[in-house]
Amino acid sequence: MSQKFSSLYFFGRPFSPLYSGIMKLRESFYLKGFKRRYKLDVPVISVGNLTMGGTGKTPVVALLASMLLEKGFKPAIISRGYGGTVNNKVNIVSDGKDIFLDAASAGDEPCFLAKSLPGVPVLTGIVRVLPCRHAIETFGCTVLILDDGFQHLSVERNLDLVLFSAATLAGNSRVFPGGDLREPVSALKRCDAFIITGVTDEFKERSKKFTELLKKRFPDKPVFHTTYQAMGAISLEDDTLKEIVSLPTPLFGFCGIAQPELFQKTVAAQNISLSGFMPLRDHQPFKPGLINKITSQALSTNATGLLTTEKDLIKLKKNTFDLPCFALKMEVQGDQDLLTFLDEQIKVFLP
Repeated sequence: MSQKFSSLYFFGRPFSPLYSGIMKLRESFYLKGFKRRYKLDVPVISVGNLTMGGTGKTPVVALLASMLLEKGFKPAIISRGYGGTVNNKVNIVSDGKDIFLDAASAGDEPCFLAKSLPGVPVLTGIVRVLPCRHAIETFGCTVLILDDGFQHLSVERNLDLVLFSAATLAGNSRVFPGGDLREPVSALKRCDAFIITGVTDEFKERSKKFTELLKKRFPDKPVFHTTYQAMGAISLEDDTLKEIVSLPTPLFGFCGIAQPELFQKTVAAQNISLSGFMPLRDHQPFKPGLINKITSQALSTNATGLLTTEKDLIKLKKNTFDLPCFALKMEVQGDQDLLTFLDEQIKVFLP
């Protein structure tokens, strides 16, 4: 946890019980029927988290969408569209064939998913039941994936997955504004399964202990694990996938994700030499001033190219930099138990 958030949480700690109580009351209003919940005509899968910050939802959403396509479903991804400038009730990022909104308009994650998953419509909207209905009625989608949907209780779901990052787990286990939790731990009773993402040798032991804790607290809910596998690097200039060993060296790294230090560790694990690194805030837009700053720092370290994440690359255009730019392409690898569990859950959706 950064010093900034540590200080914020220290001063916010007295207000945690109040916020926790509000979230419990909100939950009870939905579950007891005081606030309306919409049941849709197709199955709904929610991928979300209890903590703030990144937990690797996007790769898991992509994995689910790919599995559903292989099984003959027509999935759609429904997102809040955080960071996007468009604010229509229904925003069509992609219809599964063409991409209509860029990352600045739709948000980087929905745009990344739209580009990565041909055949899968991606829609955004604050009131998510509206893009959900649009996906069903207009595109004939037969199953919906709610991206970051755990707290979006107005839409009923058939499968509720809650993710924890192996690097941060439950943080300091306190509810905002005194900690990293969006809701009290009791909210986890709503979900069907847990997934601990990004498990590496460094995090293996603590992930094991956290798994035991979850199983003890929620014995009826399975706990699964995922790792990430580097598949190569995507070139910004021609959108081709290149082997890591073919990249120029050294590279200057930068990224705007929730946990930039994890990207640094991933790069190091691939034996990629970095001349320097610039962490940016999550969902950071790339304005001309920042582009010049990245370029200047890269050149000052004698870098021969730039390296970032796929989520950042989606926000950049060709010829943005004077140096070649690449994004490390990562693929989520689920343990066999997870794949079997998802396969069994998907079979339930078959007519």
